[in-house]
Amino acid sequence: MHPVVGQKGLVNWARSSGLIVFAWRLGLGHWAPMWSPLVGQMLILGHAVRKGSRYHRVPAHYALIDGEVYCLPTFGDRCGWQHAVNTNPEVEIWLPDSWWAGLAEEVTDSRLRVPLLRQVLLHSGVFARAAGLEPHIMTNEELAAATHELRLIKILRTRPCTGPGGPGDLAWIWQITTGVLLFILLSRRKKR
Repeated sequence: MHPVVGQKGLVNWARSSGLIVFAWRLGLGHWAPMWSPLVGQMLILGHAVRKGSRYHRVPAHYALIDGEVYCLPTFGDRCGWQHAVNTNPEVEIWLPDSWWAGLAEEVTDSRLRVPLLRQVLLHSGVFARAAGLEPHIMTNEELAAATHELRLIKILRTRPCTGPGGPGDLAWIWQITTGVLLFILLSRRKKR
């Protein structure tokens, strides 16, 4: 954990990560590029916490580099997804415009890791600066030292996904909410 973030930052991130996943489930993931300047490029990473057990989704910052997806947790691995990825590399990712099944692997080659990690951090909005990182100006050595605890994950997209259980699976809530609000609005007009 980076000292600038601290325990309070991780607690705040844990609270907001549930809201981010919920927003994607409501179908708002397509709007994610509009949020990028502030919160950065985000995807939702789904994985089995234990083999054959519970399924978990977490937001992560990412960058598309030469058609490959590279991501890292937002300064704290509260759900243990990185460990789970090493145990079972099968994951799914929700990008703003698509939903994929894939295989995850950690990038360990130090020659590749730092330049790729820099790109992900450059796409992380204010989060890199909140953690005391300046990917625009830090040298490779400074960045490597400051991020030695972060694991960079490469996602190899294997097949596109469709059907229920993906991004927007709760979009029906908008229809019901709109219908109820419209009913209330029309009911009030009739009473006047």
